[in-house]
Amino acid sequence: MAGLLATSGLTRRFGGLVAVDSVDLDIERGSVHGLIGPNGAGKTTVLNLVSGHLAATAGTIMFNGRNIAKLPPERRAVSGIRRTFQNLKLFREMSAVENVMIGLHAATRSEIFHSLLHTRFQKLEEKSILRGAREALDFVGLIDFADQIAGSLPYGYQKLLEIARAFVAKPALLLLDEPAAGLNGTESKRLIDLIRRIRATGVTIMLVEHQMDVVMPTCDHITVLNYGRRLAGGTPTEIRQHPDVIKAYLGKRADLSRPQLRMTSETTHAAP
Repeated sequence: MAGLLATSGLTRRFGGLVAVDSVDLDIERGSVHGLIGPNGAGKTTVLNLVSGHLAATAGTIMFNGRNIAKLPPERRAVSGIRRTFQNLKLFREMSAVENVMIGLHAATRSEIFHSLLHTRFQKLEEKSILRGAREALDFVGLIDFADQIAGSLPYGYQKLLEIARAFVAKPALLLLDEPAAGLNGTESKRLIDLIRRIRATGVTIMLVEHQMDVVMPTCDHITVLNYGRRLAGGTPTEIRQHPDVIKAYLGKRADLSRPQLRMTSETTHAAP
């Protein structure tokens, strides 16, 4: 597998606080790459830097061989980077299928006059968008709720809906920010299956997650952050046995694949 995303010296400062400190990442095309660490370690900040929702203070972000560090988020989305958010950002008063359709509108070719005149081209494009949105809902298991108002869906379904909206455009890189947060055991198992099926379509995934019972069986490689810095990197087996990870988070040797073990702010205190 060839590299799809690479960061070098990636840094973000908020005044005197260094939230992300010279982080180097190398994410292989077609892989699931986990980014883990305690609350405040800088994981979501890294996703924000990669997606363009935050500007990097220093460093490079190479995506498909191009430095995208200066591109706005909408340009990065068009280039093939889509994401979900730790806090759901759905249009709650719109239907599920309308929410997913929004994920395709960034790539539409219709101009404003097409919409004003309701041209045949615009109508055909809208039909294509609707068809793609329904296929994405079917893929994540929500096709029966296509016309239901998003805000009325159970929380676990809303999580799936946001993944569908990010996945519908078939991005090269999908950033998932704590998709298992708030899910029960059955829902987490379904999420694991969904992540594997998304990967099987050729989409590369960068996964930020606290639940080790989701991270360990899905990730090919894991990067561990602590205090905004890269603490360790390796396969799930290597991370389970890494002495620095054990020392920083657990205080003793343990199996990080056990569901009850979580990396939270109770294990260490790190920068936001």
